[in-house]
Amino acid sequence: MTSGSAVRLSVLEQHQLLRIARRSVAQTIGPVSTKMFDFDADTPALRQHAGVFVTLRLAKVLRGCIGHVEADRPLVDLVRRVAIVAATEDPRFGPVTVNELPGIVFEVSVLGPLVEHTDPLQIEAGRYGLVVDDGTRHGLLLPQVAVEWGWDTRTFLAETCKKAGLGPDAWRTTARVFVFEAEVFAEDD
Repeated sequence: MTSGSAVRLSVLEQHQLLRIARRSVAQTIGPVSTKMFDFDADTPALRQHAGVFVTLRLAKVLRGCIGHVEADRPLVDLVRRVAIVAATEDPRFGPVTVNELPGIVFEVSVLGPLVEHTDPLQIEAGRYGLVVDDGTRHGLLLPQVAVEWGWDTRTFLAETCKKAGLGPDAWRTTARVFVFEAEVFAEDD
């Protein structure tokens, strides 16, 4: 089963997006120098429309994660926006402070298209991210979450349902299941 590929970026483009994420947050939570950061992002790949998530970790512990699923804006613009929101508005955490910023590791997940999957037990946990949607509620977990927690496919499905505020078996009954691939890259920690 193929879900469609995520945008493929060069190592240089990945580094550019990570730098843009960090500098956008630094400018927002300041103080920063009066010199504006140069956000050179003229490559066609960075101007492609794609969904994206930015994850922040402090001492390898989640400190924020926000994303935008729809591929309705240029990737470079979404990275700026969601990085700031992940650092300042994730409802699970207080805003990132200036003192924390040097220890924060930024991770970017560029999403491929969502594809409905009719046989959820055949989904390879860790290769695909999941979206569970029952029409009124939806939950999304990135592919790396299954790997980080050591989840098998059933657990990954159940946890995505819980994230949606649904029962853990909603994927069997009322909810639709979608998969997506993601290109995931992070700063060195």
